[in-house]
Amino acid sequence: MITRETMTGWGRRIRHIGFSLFAALAVIGQAGQSGGAVEAAKPGERFELTSVKAVRPTLVDTIAALQKGDAAGAKAAFEAYDSLWNGIEVYIITRSRPVYEALELVLQAKITKALDAPTPDMTALLADAQAMLAKYDEAIDLIAKAAPLNPVYDDVARLRIVRAHLREVAPALKAGNFAKARKSFAAFDSTWDSIEDMIKARSADDYVAIEKGMIEIEQALMPEKPDVAQVTALVNGVMAKYNAGLAEVVKEARSRP
Repeated sequence: MITRETMTGWGRRIRHIGFSLFAALAVIGQAGQSGGAVEAAKPGERFELTSVKAVRPTLVDTIAALQKGDAAGAKAAFEAYDSLWNGIEVYIITRSRPVYEALELVLQAKITKALDAPTPDMTALLADAQAMLAKYDEAIDLIAKAAPLNPVYDDVARLRIVRAHLREVAPALKAGNFAKARKSFAAFDSTWDSIEDMIKARSADDYVAIEKGMIEIEQALMPEKPDVAQVTALVNGVMAKYNAGLAEVVKEARSRP
């Protein structure tokens, strides 16, 4: 009889062998990015603070691109911010809803809309991006001075940080950017092992379904021009199982003092 552990063990080996090329390409691509993409953690800083600080450089990159009049570069940097923000926003909304709303609902929404315009107003965008960086620094300062949250919030953040890579796949497929879709999935695949036990602890069945779905996504992404509808459906299936486990961890975090 083939046990669930055996099946997932085989699946893991298949994933790491079959998708190693994509993972390698992802590493190469990341190596070419700005060296300031992640702020180094200081000794003794807790995970919450280092994780929130790590997002800040994407706002700095957005401002730098706007100062050069590079709308495309600003949009790419701000998209990177949005993806990283999704991982850590749980800390901000838990600490201060007004700060969260200013960042997410006001400034981010305004900048995203402006960057999508045919001819962005670079002067207005720069002012908004600088205001957003100032507000983000306020959030960092708030966290640095606050007492630690219960540690389950760190588990929520870890799950969301890993999930952020998977969230990038469907939009990239829709845009026809298959290289980005593969790179984002490779990043998800390479970080899945760091949090998979949290999913497995909540539902062994969902864990197995995610492992199986990941193998199917890898195979579906192999052709030069993947079937967008097929891959999107597979990604959505994995995302649904993943979100179910995440919801359980969120519930646990909120139930603790």
